[in-house]
Amino acid sequence: MNRNFKITKILLFSILLTTFYLLLPSIAWAVCPICTVAVGAGLGLSRYFGIDDAVTSIWIGGLLMSVSFWTIDWLEKKKFKVFEKLNKSQITAFSLVFWYALTLIPLWMGGIIGHPFNTILGVDKIIFGTTLGSIMFLAGMWADRKVRKLKGKQLFQYQKVVFPVISLVLTSLLIYYYGGYLY
Repeated sequence: MNRNFKITKILLFSILLTTFYLLLPSIAWAVCPICTVAVGAGLGLSRYFGIDDAVTSIWIGGLLMSVSFWTIDWLEKKKFKVFEKLNKSQITAFSLVFWYALTLIPLWMGGIIGHPFNTILGVDKIIFGTTLGSIMFLAGMWADRKVRKLKGKQLFQYQKVVFPVISLVLTSLLIYYYGGYLY
């Protein structure tokens, strides 16, 4: 397939997915599903365009945190018998371990994680970036909560989404432009 056809397919899929979510609104989730899909699409595009794994994996970390929190909320609402005896910390641990394992183990088995020349500070770029992205996603969520607590309200629409995304963007730019000094 040629490059323009692939880009057209991706754009068409994104438009259809966005239209679907706009026409069929649902209840608010802890992290919105549209944002999760957008981050996932961004990951695919970054690999396609040859962006460094350290930068791409920052978004993997953000996506995994997003999906984990989404899963935690979903499990709490469904009240499955298997999870009735577990407290919130145990459900959180289950969700995090599940999503990180589901993502990182296939990358390791496929030889993408563990390549000896794909390291930053002696750590695999994907592990490094995923960890950094997870931490920065949490920092963005913390900043949102802190602002809400100090001001008593949100400052602008979609603040809950903007703060974590901005933290990921800034971290990505920092690693993209200055990450070469860490190799």
